[in-house]
Amino acid sequence: MLKHPTNEQHKPEQNYILAALNGPELERFKTQLEPVHLKLGDVIYGPNQPLSYAYFPTTSIISLQYIMDTGACAEAAEVGNEGMLGLPILLGANATPNTAIVQTAGHAFRLEQNILKREFNSAGLLQRLLLRYTQAMMTQMFQTAACNRHHTVEQQLCRWLLLTVDRIPSGELLMTQELVANMLGVRRESITEAAGSLQNAGCISYRRGHISVLDRQKLERSVCECYSVVKKEFIRLMSGVH
Repeated sequence: MLKHPTNEQHKPEQNYILAALNGPELERFKTQLEPVHLKLGDVIYGPNQPLSYAYFPTTSIISLQYIMDTGACAEAAEVGNEGMLGLPILLGANATPNTAIVQTAGHAFRLEQNILKREFNSAGLLQRLLLRYTQAMMTQMFQTAACNRHHTVEQQLCRWLLLTVDRIPSGELLMTQELVANMLGVRRESITEAAGSLQNAGCISYRRGHISVLDRQKLERSVCECYSVVKKEFIRLMSGVH
C-alpha cells in the first residue's frame, strides 16, 4: 500500500492510483478533485442510492458492507489509499445493494461521476489502472468470503488488522470490538476472545476503543494465507501499469 508523507498537507498523490498517473493525465482533472474529510461512521452511500461521486482516499478507509434485513452485516472489502470507491460507476451501474461506511476517519478526494466517466472513456492510463484495480478488488472480496468461511476468528482478525494498518501511517486504530465484530460478521464475544489472545501474545494492545499493533512480525505469523494473497495480487496487478 502507498505510504503517506510525514507532512500534514493533503495532496492527490497520497492516493496510489492518482500518484501513478502521469503529469498531463492527472492535470486534466486535478482541479476538479474536491478534498473532503470523512468522519468515522459516515455513510458515503447506502443500498440502491445513486453514486454521484467517486472517492480517492488518502488517509481514510472506507468499508464496503452488506447489511441484512435483520441488521446483521459483514464486510466484503475495504478501500484505502491504494484505491477508489465508485467502481459501479464505471461498470454501468450507478447504484449498488451494498453500503459504504467510513471505517477510519481521514481525508479523501472526490470526483464527480461524469468527470470520472469522461476520463475513463478516454482510454488512457487511468482506465488501465482502474481495470487492474477492479480485478484486485474482486480478489479481495473472494478471499474475504473464503476466509470468513474457513478460518478462525483470530486469523480473520489478524487479516483485517494487517490490511487496515497497511493503509494508515500510524499503525493505531480507533475501533471498538463491536464495530470489528460487525465488519467480520461474528459475535462481539468472539472478537473479545481473539483480541485478548493477540494481546497476551504481544501482537497488539487494546484499550478503550484503541487498537495498536505492537509486533507486526508476530501478527504476520498468526495470520492465514488470505492476507498475503490479497496483498500480492494488488502488487502484481498495480505495479508497472503503463
